Amino acid sequence: MPTFDKPLRKLGFLTIGLFDEADPAAGHESTLQLIELGERLGFDSAWLRHRHFQFGISSPVAVLAAATQRTRRIELGTAVTPLGWENPVRLAEDWATVDVLSGGRLNPGISVGPPMRWDVVKDALYPDTADAENLGYARVERLIAAVRGDELTEGDAVEGFEAYSRRVQPHAPGLARRLWYGASSLRSAIWAGEHGMNLLISSVVKAEGSEDFAQLQLAQVRAFRAAHPDGDAARVSQGLVVIPTDTATAEQAARYRAYAEKRTPRTRAPQGPGRMMFAPDLVGTAEEIAERLSAHAAFREVDEVAFALPFTFTHADYVQILTDMATRLGPALGWSPAS
Repeated sequence: MPTFDKPLRKLGFLTIGLFDEADPAAGHESTLQLIELGERLGFDSAWLRHRHFQFGISSPVAVLAAATQRTRRIELGTAVTPLGWENPVRLAEDWATVDVLSGGRLNPGISVGPPMRWDVVKDALYPDTADAENLGYARVERLIAAVRGDELTEGDAVEGFEAYSRRVQPHAPGLARRLWYGASSLRSAIWAGEHGMNLLISSVVKAEGSEDFAQLQLAQVRAFRAAHPDGDAARVSQGLVVIPTDTATAEQAARYRAYAEKRTPRTRAPQGPGRMMFAPDLVGTAEEIAERLSAHAAFREVDEVAFALPFTFTHADYVQILTDMATRLGPALGWSPAS
């Protein structure tokens, strides 16, 4: 078993919350049950990924609000919310509400830029203002200000019988320190550091100066921390698809390997005009995965992870994977489950 200079401190998992269009309630219930299981297993965090116009969770804020009432300890996050779909002030209200309901456990992650399939969705999303929308970093700055509790409006505090606030309500103290930025490029990693955010490094990154995925992630981590006021203490969480097979049946293990092999060709070279690099999925026993992570340059630089669950597996598969992560892989990486 490998040894690590920096034992894993926080273990999280990420899911898209797959559901059947004919029975969406079952898929959403499955996601909530997985979050409850994660808490029982001692995971530190559970994260939801947005899926718009698809058959995965389109409203993590609503699902996480439900999760706050079914859990007591586990941190709850989004990895990530594409901010181009959102009004920053309205989103700040939703996040603050969920953070209050959770007792201060929300960890919202965001990204900027035109949403995926922008040319297809923009007229539905912004029928009158698509060309005028600022989809860059200024949108994040508006969100940070709203979450932080800056005064956003002017005018009297009382009008007739109605009392008004100049800042977003409810105000959730501490939430601004738990904002995460999902970076795919060095520029984004540096921007997040300069603005004091936490960093989510993705399993998809831009090939800049290298085609070695681990080195690309490592460059982002170091650039972010060099720009962050907290320096080497700035929080970074790594995202990879990790599938332990210790207690999997032979049928499950074969299906997991087939899933990874189907996705492997895209990991060998940059993809598309954006030259995006995809991380290989890690499939094997906890010991095998720990060995591979011990040789991963970026993993050695962090002490927090949010391992992604594969997209198309069954609830029983996810239970097995999460259980092996918490009881076998996590300890192999130096992690101890939360009480």
